[in-house]
Amino acid sequence: MSISINGLAHIYITVQDFDQALPFYRDLLGFLEMECLVDTSDLFYCVGGRTGVGIRRALRPEPFDAYRAGMHHLCFRARSRADVDTLAGVVEGFGGRIVHAPVEDDWAPGYYSLLFEDPCGTRLEINHVPGKGNLDPEVELPLAADTQARLSVP
Repeated sequence: MSISINGLAHIYITVQDFDQALPFYRDLLGFLEMECLVDTSDLFYCVGGRTGVGIRRALRPEPFDAYRAGMHHLCFRARSRADVDTLAGVVEGFGGRIVHAPVEDDWAPGYYSLLFEDPCGTRLEINHVPGKGNLDPEVELPLAADTQARLSVP
C-alpha cells in the first residue's frame, strides 16, 4: 500500500545569523505573498502558497554548506516565468546574492529557474515548470542516463 502526498506542508531553515537574515526573509516572504504567523526573537514563520516557511535562530551558528549533510537548497515554485524574472530583479535589494540569473535547464520540460542566497549564504531557488512537468504521462521517467549524470554534477 502507498499514499499520494499533497505537497510540502512546511520547512524550517536554521540560519547562521538570525538578525542579519531576518530582514531578507521578511522582504522575500512578503514579496511571495506569504503571511506571517510567528515573529519572535528566535523564529519567523510565514504561510502561503499551500506551505509554511520558518526561519529559526541557530543554537550552534555555523556557515551554511550546501554539500554538508542536511538541506542543499529550498526551491519555491512560481506561477510563471515572468514571476521568476520579477524576483530576480528584486532579490539583491532584499540583501540576497544571485548565484545564477534565470536560466532554462533540463530538470523538466520548460524548467526555468533563479538560484540565489540569503545574507548567510543559504541557497534558495525559484522555478517555473509549465503544465505538468515531469508528472506529464508523456514524460518518460526516470530521465535519460546522460541527463541524470549531468544533473548530478555538483
